[in-house]
Amino acid sequence: MKRGTLRVLLGAAPGVGKTVEMLTEGARLRDEGRDVVIGVVETHGRAMTTARTEGIEQIPRQRVEHRGVALDELDLAAVLRRRPEVALIDELAHTNAPGSTNIKRWQDVEDLRDAGIDVITTVNVQHIESLGDVVQRITGVSQAETVPDAVVRGADQIEVIDVAPQALRDRLSAGFVYPAERIDAALSNYFRLGNLTALRELALLWLADEVESSLAQYREQQGIDAPWQTRERVVVALTGGPEGETLLRRGARIAARGAGGELIAVHVSGQDGLSSSDPTLLSAQRTLVESLGGSFHAVVGDDIPRALVSFARSVEATQLVLGASRRGRLATAFTGPGIGAAVIRESGEIDVHMVTHGEANGATRLPRMARGALSRRRVTLGFVVALIGGPVLSWLLTAFHTEAAITSEVLGYQLLVVVVALIGGIWPALFAAVLSGVTLDFLFVAPLYKVTVADPLHALALGLYVVIAILVSAIVDQAARRLRSAKRSAAESELLATVAGSVLRGESAVPALVSRTREALGAAGVRLLSPEGAVLATDGEPVRGTEDPDVRVQIGSGPQAVLEVHGARLDASEQRLLGAIAAQLSGALENAELTEQARRSGAIEAADQVRSALLSAVSHDVRRPLAAAVAAVGGLRTAGERLEPADRAELLETAEESLGTLSSLVTDLLDVSRVQAGALAVRLEPTDVGSVILASLDELRITPADLELLLDPALPPVAADAVLLKRVLVNVLANAQRHTPVGTRIALSTSELRGTVEVRVIDHGPGVPADRLGDIFLPFQRHGDTDNTSGLGLGLALSRGFTEGMGGTLTAEATPGGGLTMVVSLPAHTTPDASAPSPSSLTAPDPSEHA
Repeated sequence: MKRGTLRVLLGAAPGVGKTVEMLTEGARLRDEGRDVVIGVVETHGRAMTTARTEGIEQIPRQRVEHRGVALDELDLAAVLRRRPEVALIDELAHTNAPGSTNIKRWQDVEDLRDAGIDVITTVNVQHIESLGDVVQRITGVSQAETVPDAVVRGADQIEVIDVAPQALRDRLSAGFVYPAERIDAALSNYFRLGNLTALRELALLWLADEVESSLAQYREQQGIDAPWQTRERVVVALTGGPEGETLLRRGARIAARGAGGELIAVHVSGQDGLSSSDPTLLSAQRTLVESLGGSFHAVVGDDIPRALVSFARSVEATQLVLGASRRGRLATAFTGPGIGAAVIRESGEIDVHMVTHGEANGATRLPRMARGALSRRRVTLGFVVALIGGPVLSWLLTAFHTEAAITSEVLGYQLLVVVVALIGGIWPALFAAVLSGVTLDFLFVAPLYKVTVADPLHALALGLYVVIAILVSAIVDQAARRLRSAKRSAAESELLATVAGSVLRGESAVPALVSRTREALGAAGVRLLSPEGAVLATDGEPVRGTEDPDVRVQIGSGPQAVLEVHGARLDASEQRLLGAIAAQLSGALENAELTEQARRSGAIEAADQVRSALLSAVSHDVRRPLAAAVAAVGGLRTAGERLEPADRAELLETAEESLGTLSSLVTDLLDVSRVQAGALAVRLEPTDVGSVILASLDELRITPADLELLLDPALPPVAADAVLLKRVLVNVLANAQRHTPVGTRIALSTSELRGTVEVRVIDHGPGVPADRLGDIFLPFQRHGDTDNTSGLGLGLALSRGFTEGMGGTLTAEATPGGGLTMVVSLPAHTTPDASAPSPSSLTAPDPSEHA
């Protein structure tokens, strides 16, 4: 059976018209003779959307009962029985009610496609899983319902239903999206012009990325290797030399000439791990390319030109930027034209820019021969084998010498040369070759016991000994060099992996680097000193300050510090490793310094804010009841017996009320200081939430006419302090009561989910902007109170501190339709089997979940 197709209508925000477009397309397909049904559509009470459903068959929804709440969901089984050609399924990211066939609606869509049914669906960009955190930073709203990227990207067709941000706000203002009571809150929060513009750009960029992936897949299927220059992609080749900065800035200017240009930097190193690049310079160039908006890549390959061009083709590069060769004319004459010429020859349709720089053609000397890779011990052993093996072999060959054995004798001495070459390299091999040739001529070639080269063939034989020695030695030297570089690369990788693991386990990066440096280099001791000479980190045996280190490396260009290595003599490859470590240490020290500065400035700023707020609160809120009490007591003293009993009683009542208010304010201040100091005394015990709620309502004198109670009768007890919990609920309810408009009621509900009990206090007041939800829990914050009669603004700060002291949380959410919902979450004293979501999570919709 052929799998059904999927067409996704992607919107940047609610209200752009995805559902209307889906229904319009369904009507068009129906008019063309296709069998089209509506599986589920969310009209949200919009007349235009409802009108578009007329004339299209609708599958009745499935009725699901959950904890006394009736929910309508897609009837998957009914749609499968009906087996239409096309099914219209709204809101792909929707979470189904417990008891449904699948947890998520996108899973229902996959089942329909498996049955061969084509599906047209809708989704908003904020519900795509990979974009959830980005949307939260833009809008301040966390998306509880998401759909995996792979599901959307797996669609056969994706369309963006686009509308200009201002046009969407006009549509919202006209009442086409939300009811009238929700319009103002939506316009001032989620539907701000900046939010809509950012979401629109996010949707278009996500679709552009999907188009690019589809294009790459098509080109791969069709075997198209030539780049399609849909936009400029500039690849800059970095060698790790000082010219890298010049190349990157030139590449960035080339990429900026056209809209959408992309800068990509790549460093190619040989598979043998031998590189002349400076790790410090390469690290700085990586930072530069990232600051220019580009990306950095590292590639390994023996054939550097071919690896570079292959990488450029893989990223669809249109331009390739290389630096002019740093070698002089003599070096070029001996070693060939170099990498640039090879890249130009291999590049094909990719444009290559050869950029000159200050280091170009700077060397005029002959290329230097590489130093042998064999250790002194092996070279010495090679000479010993030659000195001992030569006489022993000569004695054996003399003992069995015949006139017909000359061939075996020549091969024997040749074998000795090869063995010596394998052990000690070129110099012992050359020594063994000359020694073998002279010995062979002296002992076995007439005239015997004389070294004469009368026959040119004898000279040729001696030359062949030398050539064989050189060739074998070169192979041995190359193998040893590769082995050493492989070990060094493994050590570098192990060092970096160990440091990364140490940091992830909580160790500080600087001490971890110093410790692993000593281990990797085999040093007796390593220490890191500040520019003033103070020890920042040390590892290994104690190092006396009077001893001169074997190696001293400056960290950073400041300098930030100095790294001293004691008890180790480093070769060139180990010096490169130390350079890489120095670059890592520089970054770690800079990061540590910035972190410390941020911590100090954050603490100072927080202290300043609290100090300023405290002074402001004391000067206004504490002074007011204090002044009233002083005035009342002063009136009683001055008037004395002349006051009427009623006036005296009124003054006494004023003094008592003012002193009581002052006492409450001082108590709140002390409680805040206890919470911030971590000295809050909490006694956790099984507590009945319902009893605490009723006590809180009695204290506030809230009547049933002012409150809508939705209490779960099966609610388990919570592990809490009953006194603190009552104070939390009193503060939250008082805050909701103060901001609830006349004629509306507060709602209070309780629920339990997976061992957590939630108490929700819901009001329909002015609400709080999404970017200020976190501020309402700060001390001395009184959002919307300007009369200085509402206390110090410590109620919610205390409530959160008390709740967290009991092991719970206090959070704020936007109420659908406007207002604020405070959620008190506490752990249940017992943990019943509660795997299904609470009714509140199903009945309180996401503020942005609309078609």
